[in-house]
Amino acid sequence: MSIIALDSVSKSFGALKVADAITFEVRAGEALGIIGPNGAGKSSLFNLITGNLAADSGSIRFLDEDVTRQSAMQRCLKGIGRSFQIPQPFGKMTVFENLLVAAAFGQGRSERAVAMQAAEILERTGLLGRANVLADSLSLLERKRLELARALATDPKLLLLDEIAGGLTEGECGQLVRTIRDIHANGTTIIWIEHVLHALTSVVERLLVLDFGKVIGIGEPASIMASPQVREIYLGIEV
Repeated sequence: MSIIALDSVSKSFGALKVADAITFEVRAGEALGIIGPNGAGKSSLFNLITGNLAADSGSIRFLDEDVTRQSAMQRCLKGIGRSFQIPQPFGKMTVFENLLVAAAFGQGRSERAVAMQAAEILERTGLLGRANVLADSLSLLERKRLELARALATDPKLLLLDEIAGGLTEGECGQLVRTIRDIHANGTTIIWIEHVLHALTSVVERLLVLDFGKVIGIGEPASIMASPQVREIYLGIEV
């Protein structure tokens, strides 16, 4: 069963085309990785999926419903959750309060109704011991964990991760990857943009390659990375 399907989705800003007839689908329970050089249109693709950007043409179906013209809030309530490349928590609120806000607004429920779920997510993401500290005081790894936790708090059927491993040390990256792997193993469908390829390929079943807003390949990670075209795109980029 397809959880999300894009059909010829395009988006331009004047002469700049950030999405060029993008077509692919993701099955329920699958983890798909997205790679491509800077400026390839990866974050724009996420914004199109979440409704932060409106497509110029094409269609987006989520759980077999056309959501192309629906707002970001509508899509979030239906089950599309995401993290952002640069964590921006509510710094003067505690870690637990950040989760309550995300869960209440992302699910359209009261804070009382989502409090227990928020606590469980903090435990899953390794933040339970930091529940009562201000988000401003967190380390980078903890901020990344909080960004992941806030996305999970919306109770997503589809979880979008935008370069969540970026800036971490090798050890920190390994810790975060183990958490993401556990989340995926529990049945969460994931689409993950990442430059840290060894982290990405330890979780995902398929890779999609973007370049100048176009899909130039999608398939099993080893075959994608063996493609001469993909190697050419990554020429000069440390992978």
